[in-house]
Amino acid sequence: MAVYDLEEQDTLEDLKAWWRQWGNTVAGVVIALSLGVIAVQGWRWWTQQQTTQAAVIYDAVTAAVRANDAAKAKDALTQLTDKYGGTGYAPRAALLVAAQLFESGDAAGAKAQLAWVIDKSSEDELKQVARLRLAAILLDAKQYDEALRVLDAKRDPPFEGVYADMRGDVLAAAGRNDEARTEYQKALAQLDSKSAYRNLVQLKLDGLPGGPATPAAAPPPAAGAAPATAASAAPPPTAAAARPPAAGAAPATAPPGTAKATGTPAK
Repeated sequence: MAVYDLEEQDTLEDLKAWWRQWGNTVAGVVIALSLGVIAVQGWRWWTQQQTTQAAVIYDAVTAAVRANDAAKAKDALTQLTDKYGGTGYAPRAALLVAAQLFESGDAAGAKAQLAWVIDKSSEDELKQVARLRLAAILLDAKQYDEALRVLDAKRDPPFEGVYADMRGDVLAAAGRNDEARTEYQKALAQLDSKSAYRNLVQLKLDGLPGGPATPAAAPPPAAGAAPATAASAAPPPTAAAARPPAAGAAPATAPPGTAKATGTPAK
């Protein structure tokens, strides 16, 4: 049996005393850290599984939309939102199905899907896209006050121009031309000066009733007065009307950044 000198025995006794006092705490910390690592790894695995399975159903939704099979698209979307509503695929699929439903005449179904995106999505860009589309549906249904309420929600700067344009459309349809003019002017201030979409907004602004009047015609010359020359008789030039977009150029429907909001999330 090993024989310890007094110094070694004192050290051993100190270690035993320390362990009696702190051993349970140290063991608890080690166990807690181990459980934390296991939990993080488990969460990552579970999230990856959820994303993978959601991607499969999202592909089924997009295939049904391309095939114009509304029933199959709705069934796949229901499965996606019920099981994997927290993934990025669910709100994007809801936007696709909402567009399909509206085009097929099911405005109520489209509104329900857009409302789901607004309530459930964790991505602000998707919520803002959904509000814009919901306002367009309400405008089509002549529910002007409700459309304006939807558009009053907080939005990011890249959406200011298209939101102002939509508010102008709603107000113009409601006969509130002065307010519509203000909103169109706000939209023009926010949109790219080279954008074909901006030209479209300018045309809507110019077409509002009660716009700037054209100069009145000059009065006829007095009797005996010498005839005016062609240069002097010509009326003063007026501001040129905004040119319409070039043929085949589709007006933009969302600011930069919106396109990625509706794209397929990375798998």
